[in-house]
Formats: sequence, C-alpha cells, structure tokens
Amino acid sequence: MKNLFSYIMLVLFGFLLVLGTLLKLLKIISISSDWFWLLAGVALTIEGTINMLKQRQFDRKYKVVLRDEIGG
Repeated sequence: MKNLFSYIMLVLFGFLLVLGTLLKLLKIISISSDWFWLLAGVALTIEGTINMLKQRQFDRKYKVVLRDEIGG
C-alpha cells in the first residue's frame, strides 16, 4: 500500500508539471519557473525513494556473490 501511494504521488506531480507547462505555453496562466523546479525536485525525490526501497527489497531477496568469493 505504501508503494502504491508513492507511485500515485509520482504520477500526480508529473501530471502537475505537464498541466502547468501546458497552461503556461497557452498563456492562460503566468507561473514562475521556480515552481516548476520545485515540483520537479519533489517528483525526483519520490522517484529516488521508490528506487531505493525497491533496491533494498532486491538486496534482501538476492545475495550478490562475487567470483573471487566463491573461488572462481
């Protein structure tokens, strides 16, 4: 459930970036680029957190063994 929430948040921030850019390009609204970078930073932080959690799950499930450790 926690992972699903993270993915939903990532999609939400991506949608906000696209929508904000589209509205700005159509000159419907005028937004400072700082707000876009803020949204992009939050989205990247969420994506990095998801990747880190997935990597930890993988590392716990599979042990990586180097050839030198098995004598090969």
